[in-house]
Amino acid sequence: MTHLVAFPGVDAAAPHLHGPVQASRPHSELPQRLRRVRFPGGYVLSPDPASSDAEATLRPRLWTRLSHALIAVSVFLLLPSGLQIFNAHPALYTGEVSRFDAPWLKIGARERGEAMEGYLRIGGREFETTGVLGWSGPPGEAEKRAFPAWTTLPGYRSLATGRNWHLAAAWGLGLGLAAYLVGGLAGGRLRRSLVPTRAMLAPRAVLADLAAHLTLRLPESGGYNLLQRLAYLAVVVLVLPAMIVSGLAMSPAVHAAAPWTGDVFGGRQSARSAHFLGAGLLALFIGVHLLMLLLHHPLRRLRGMTLGVRETRP
Repeated sequence: MTHLVAFPGVDAAAPHLHGPVQASRPHSELPQRLRRVRFPGGYVLSPDPASSDAEATLRPRLWTRLSHALIAVSVFLLLPSGLQIFNAHPALYTGEVSRFDAPWLKIGARERGEAMEGYLRIGGREFETTGVLGWSGPPGEAEKRAFPAWTTLPGYRSLATGRNWHLAAAWGLGLGLAAYLVGGLAGGRLRRSLVPTRAMLAPRAVLADLAAHLTLRLPESGGYNLLQRLAYLAVVVLVLPAMIVSGLAMSPAVHAAAPWTGDVFGGRQSARSAHFLGAGLLALFIGVHLLMLLLHHPLRRLRGMTLGVRETRP
């Protein structure tokens, strides 16, 4: 019996091939190189011999799943514990020292008649944020705090506990990121997965990719498209390294031993601002990432990334 086996996007793993590869032969007669293709992004692509129609399947590699899980858990601990630390002094400055009379960003609360009012001040502009920023909490129990209790770790006020969670999660992020980079750099998989190809940068391809995302018509492909590659590349190459270095700069001991960690940002207070902005960009990236997951086969992708269940590609 003859089966038609298609390998969507296999050209990303084998640059000398163009377009989908089709073989009108049973799985047992396929060349070995087509039975199991290592796919960009830490996936393994192969026909499923147990399937009656020999469907192509995608399965995330073990190192991808483990590093992804460690990074995800670490980030979801880092963000709320970082907000707990920020709440201890909810203002940001530039330069080397804090100029308390001239923060470029401040979250606070003040009396407005007989009530309290929360506010967010950015530069010379101010926004009322009562109930969200500056002044929040259940009726009768509202309190003055930059970010509300439900966004911080722990939920109660504790700078020491927040720092402990933050430092512990930072080690987890460092280990997970190191595992991801080592596994991805081995054999050039990370380069093939994240660096845009020349065809992707063609004006017509860029417009098509933008239109696909704006209309939420994402292609059925195992590899990353242009916008995904650029987003991942920005996070891996720019945002995360900047957050790591700026985080080290805020440690008095590290900054004393390596002053360059603060100097590259223009001072320790500028490093703290960069750390806060980087956290905001990372939160935005995660939000879009989760949105795309919910809109595009969420259960199938979640099973694949957590349990290693094969993702079927008809």
